[in-house]
Amino acid sequence: MVSCWKPSAVDDGPRRCGGEASGRVDGLLWYKDLGQHAWGEFSMAVIQANSVLEDQSQIESGPLSSTKSGPVGTFVGVYDGHGGPEASTYVNENLFCNLQRIAAEHRAISEHVIKKAYLATEENFLSMVKKKWLNKPQIASAGTCCLVGILCNGLLYTANVGDSRVVLGKIEKATKEVIAIQLSTEHNASIESVRDEVKSMHPYDPNIVVLRHRVWRVKGLIQVTRSLGDAYLKNAEFNREPLPLKFRLPEPFLKPILIPEPSISVLKLCPEDQFLIFASDGLWEHLSNQEAVDIVNSYPRKGIARKLVEAALQEAAKKREVRYSDLRKIERGVRRHFHDDISVVVVFLSTRLKGGAIPRKPQFSLKPDI
Repeated sequence: MVSCWKPSAVDDGPRRCGGEASGRVDGLLWYKDLGQHAWGEFSMAVIQANSVLEDQSQIESGPLSSTKSGPVGTFVGVYDGHGGPEASTYVNENLFCNLQRIAAEHRAISEHVIKKAYLATEENFLSMVKKKWLNKPQIASAGTCCLVGILCNGLLYTANVGDSRVVLGKIEKATKEVIAIQLSTEHNASIESVRDEVKSMHPYDPNIVVLRHRVWRVKGLIQVTRSLGDAYLKNAEFNREPLPLKFRLPEPFLKPILIPEPSISVLKLCPEDQFLIFASDGLWEHLSNQEAVDIVNSYPRKGIARKLVEAALQEAAKKREVRYSDLRKIERGVRRHFHDDISVVVVFLSTRLKGGAIPRKPQFSLKPDI
């Protein structure tokens, strides 16, 4: 049986579902201070800034395929939505299931399996958009970044589209200090090499990336160059009424402007690898990789994801010259002027994982629900 955690609607203490304590809610903050995954412990937190939460996230521990004899491990997903919550919510509900199905077909977890799961989720979401967009045109402009980490057989698979990030905290043998190593590749037009990649894919479009108000954007509309969803920039059939005028391009396009293919890497874990920080870009706007790693390394594990969120909010308050205590009182919607939605999952790595041992922890599924 799969255990699950569901956050309570108000902060009335832990509830139980499948024998596991739930997360808690404190205003716009949801958090699970400490839990057990197949290979160790984890901490998780989400803060809402938008009127409607566009970030989604999940951690799944147990079977990674839909067959009993398939691979076992831990799956972490952080989905930073834009243009509405539809794409991130869809990915949160479907990507892991698609991964399990495809892993069962191939009897393994691999880069190929992960890429197929991404593309199947994209294809199914765009099919849904096609059916709904005439009555709900906004859904054609809904998209999401998609960061995934899979721990299995002593390996960490990292897959990413967009600009969420996973950072490894690793002990440096020479100094014994814990250093930050970024594992994910980001797809944001603010990065020169990313702009060059997009220009090379669209050599006949001089306006494929545009600098407006000191921010680089694809077609002047969006900062990320890869995403799931964003149907209006994948298929020209959506570049017309009833799509809102602000999303419509003046000229037709023959090939997708954004692409859904993830950047994937595989890391063999070693004893020096201590923990992983998965987070949407709302965290990284305010904390450097090393600052985040230093916080995780300096405080107790319990509540560490919440500690990272609070550190980011303190930096956001400083930048806007308001007191942190006052920032916390600002309502969602207005809060977006100070910081973005932020999702954080900190995963601690046990020595058993690094040796490829078989996990013994209970299976579970956790998805924050503010």
